Amino acid sequence: MSQALSYAAFANDKPLAPFTFDRRQPRPDDVAIEILYCGVCHSDLHFARNDWGMSQYPVVLGHEIVGRVTSVGDKVSRFKAGDLVGVGCMVDSCRTCAACKDGVEQYCLEGFTMTYGGEDRQDGTMTQGGYSDSIVVSEHFVLQMPDDIDLASAAPILCAGVTTYSPLKHHGVGKGHKVGVIGMGGLGHMGVKLAKALGAEVTVFTRSDAKVEEAKRNGADHVVVSSDQAQMDAVAETFDFMLDTVPVQHDLNPYLTSLKYDGTHIIVGLLEPIEPAIEAFNLVFKRRVVAGSLIGGIAETEELLKLCADQGITCDIEMLDINNINEGFERMEKGDVRYRFVIDMATLKNSAA
Repeated sequence: MSQALSYAAFANDKPLAPFTFDRRQPRPDDVAIEILYCGVCHSDLHFARNDWGMSQYPVVLGHEIVGRVTSVGDKVSRFKAGDLVGVGCMVDSCRTCAACKDGVEQYCLEGFTMTYGGEDRQDGTMTQGGYSDSIVVSEHFVLQMPDDIDLASAAPILCAGVTTYSPLKHHGVGKGHKVGVIGMGGLGHMGVKLAKALGAEVTVFTRSDAKVEEAKRNGADHVVVSSDQAQMDAVAETFDFMLDTVPVQHDLNPYLTSLKYDGTHIIVGLLEPIEPAIEAFNLVFKRRVVAGSLIGGIAETEELLKLCADQGITCDIEMLDINNINEGFERMEKGDVRYRFVIDMATLKNSAA
């Protein structure tokens, strides 16, 4: 065992606070990592507040992790001490089911093991995440960071990036397609950049006039203010795909009517019941599809990291001192971040000194 310093959530109504806990000794296939940066995902806030009714405390959040390898187990072949690596939303899966063999471990038939708040498949302990100074992860779920990629801004690519890239790739988005991106937050701004990188013509849908220029600065070809009915009417039956990144309940029907026949509305942000209900007319009469997508597989994430390094694609970030994590959560809840907080873990070490 080795002691890890961290910040943890201790209850759904309490602020995050310093926490020391034991990390396991590396197993033969494990990689031990010193954490340098960790992105702050909206899922972290949901889990801290127990919004999904599955949280156990204390829990160390964080699943957008970039760090440096400190040691490896005897059976590790891909990594060595000193390598720069990443860890995303998963740290294990059954590895034998059809989904795992297909390289989409996030759809593991036995359920993937979450980076935090999950149950370790071997010893039954609860997994603890990246708001800490170290982590130990099986080699299969460790990602090689490409050369010449900015490590801090790459951290959110491991969640926000692959969450938007995976469905774009799966549905074959490319040159000649028209893609609407609903929402202009952490997921949405990455969706714009990646859809553009794949060759699509991209339109951002936002309820805020204030985000029109932001969307264009991030590469959007067009912007539709969805609260303006005239603008919505003007784009009826226009799009091949809608990438819906909004994490709260909202009406899908106006966006469905913006799809062409055979168009696909892809949900990546919402994990709640769809309200108001979808009008079946909007699907049946145009053979439209409502689809969902969850993060991305390990090979897919490595593919994305290479794409981002090759094309200079980064997540827009604001660096955060971990001692200000509770203020960061408050700002994130208000949408007051453009577009992702990333914790500099040196601030954790400095606070403990």
